[in-house]
Formats: sequence, structure tokens, C-alpha cells
Amino acid sequence: MTRSTGASRGNVGADGEEGCERDARARRANPARARRGRGWANGAWTDRRRRACVVDSGAGRNALKLELDDENLTHKTVSADVKKAILQGRLAKGMTQAQLAQQINEKPQIVQEYESGKAIPNQQILAKLERILGVKLRGKGVGK
Repeated sequence: MTRSTGASRGNVGADGEEGCERDARARRANPARARRGRGWANGAWTDRRRRACVVDSGAGRNALKLELDDENLTHKTVSADVKKAILQGRLAKGMTQAQLAQQINEKPQIVQEYESGKAIPNQQILAKLERILGVKLRGKGVGK
């Protein structure tokens, strides 16, 4: 005879109380009984119940939500208008990506990422680019 862990029923007892809370209350009420019995019927069932409680609590619940989430979450990258404005502004000044990177005290790879549209927007870097290129890159009227 096997015992059900309650996982298929959402781990809720006959009184409607969540299994984790019910188990914790039982352990507080009689700690000696909670430590007793390491056999199949008691120990394995208790271990499964404790694992279910871990998933139901804080970090385990968040990890489970992330694992079950089917949305495709991506970071926001610079828009096509911004990357076009950076490229046009740099070419108008007659600079290479390396020269522009040196002017704004960043690595050339940063300028390359912004011009290719792969960079995650950083307001400080955009402000530096605006200042050097003389082109608006934030807010309304990008590229003017």
C-alpha cells in the first residue's frame, strides 16, 4: 500500500490547510514524533512532503516559475533609429568606430554594439555619444 504525497491534489489536506503548514505545525507540536520512523512508509513519504514544501516556498517557487515560463524574455536593445543616427553622426564627423570610442572613453566594441543594434541602452553612454556626435539619441526626435 502506498501513501499519496498530496502533490496531485496541490498538497492540501482534508481540512483545506496547505501540507507545508500542516507538517510544520505537527513538527512543532511533537518534535520527537517528527524525528521518529525512518522506514519506507514514514521516511520516504515525509521526505517527499518536505521537497514539496521547498518548491512551494520563496526561492523554490520563483525558480519553478522561471522554469515553467514559456515567454521569450529578452533585453531591450537600442532601436533602429538610434543605431542609424549614431552611424550617420560618426560618418558626418569623419571618425572611425575606434576614434569615437576613444573620444567617449569606452572600448571600440561598445560603439560597434550600438551601431549594430545589439547593445542594451545605457543612458550615460548615450549622453556621451550625443555630446561628441552632436546628434540627439534619447527621447523624441532621435537623429536630429
